Amino acid sequence: MLTPLGWGTAAVSAPLYAAGWWLGYPEPAVLAVAGLAAVAAAALWTLPRPRLDVRREIAPTKVERGEPAVGVLHVTNKGRGVRGLSAQETIRAGAGATSVAVDIPRLRPGGNRTVTYRLPTDRRGEIPVGPLRLVRADPLRLARRAREYGAPEVLLVRPRTVRLALLPSGRAYHLEGPTSDRSPAGTATFHALREYVIGDELRHVHWKSSARTGTLMVRQLVDASLPTTTVVLEARPGSWPEPDDFELAVDAAASVAVGAASASFPVRILTGNGRLADTRGGPDDVEVLLDRLTAVRTEEGPMSTVDAVRRVRAGGSLVVVTNGAAELGRIASVRSRFDRVVVLRVRPPGPAAAPPGVQLVDFADLDGLAESWRRLGSVR
Repeated sequence: MLTPLGWGTAAVSAPLYAAGWWLGYPEPAVLAVAGLAAVAAAALWTLPRPRLDVRREIAPTKVERGEPAVGVLHVTNKGRGVRGLSAQETIRAGAGATSVAVDIPRLRPGGNRTVTYRLPTDRRGEIPVGPLRLVRADPLRLARRAREYGAPEVLLVRPRTVRLALLPSGRAYHLEGPTSDRSPAGTATFHALREYVIGDELRHVHWKSSARTGTLMVRQLVDASLPTTTVVLEARPGSWPEPDDFELAVDAAASVAVGAASASFPVRILTGNGRLADTRGGPDDVEVLLDRLTAVRTEEGPMSTVDAVRRVRAGGSLVVVTNGAAELGRIASVRSRFDRVVVLRVRPPGPAAAPPGVQLVDFADLDGLAESWRRLGSVR
């Protein structure tokens, strides 16, 4: 219950009293007695356990990086009057943990207080908040009593986004059927039969063809009217020596994906570890995409980003978000599988020549990306 200051006061007071008594000086003995009396009074001050009803809320529970989020603390006193009360909120962001101190005014018997405090939102990710500790200390801070209330909650700090329009793919899609094998997958139109691959839905298995060929065959269904936007995020640690550059890359990927999803178009997000998200166009897609990008981190994957692209169905637009040293030649090798290919380079060291059929966008912040994207949208 004693604080370091309380222990120090007690430790100094005892030898001070002994020295005053041994040397016959009353002044040190009086100071020692005062110190010990202060420590005893502090312990008695914090000894009673207050009867409190404590409830904590996080508002909002999902924010963009840098946007404000607050904790709202509701404290009701069900016992005697309480003073000297404060709250400490533990917040684990990244590898470390920080503590936010909140002062609570005096609580009268039966009284209640509502206190708000800012939560840090400068780091993207799932941020555990709590447990909440209520601390009662004496005025001299010689002793204190702490008690935990409630379970930890999670604050989602999601990527920042800027408004980007849907990128024209350069192909006229129609409702009567697909024009090629590169039409995006869907559930509306039968296109062809193909061999089963892991992940296909069993309800699409064509049993008659499977029995005739001896190979499990599935119906390939496409939605010829909705081109897919495939976003590929470079996430290998060696590609991002500066963490801020990777955060900007995640923001750019989120902005492109949200722009397409807001128009109710299908979106895929890939890294070297495989598929991060795959939506088919709907009102809840934006939330799904942002939640998936909240947890993305730099990590070594079993394949490069270009190899990941080769494993997805072709068609629609391909947007690669990478660093300044992008392997443009390898990206250009998959150009024929998509209707449009755009490479977004984060803070490149200098200009580069775009391979045939590939459009380059260099940017240093989200505002620059939005301006370049508007110009890009007018080019087919």
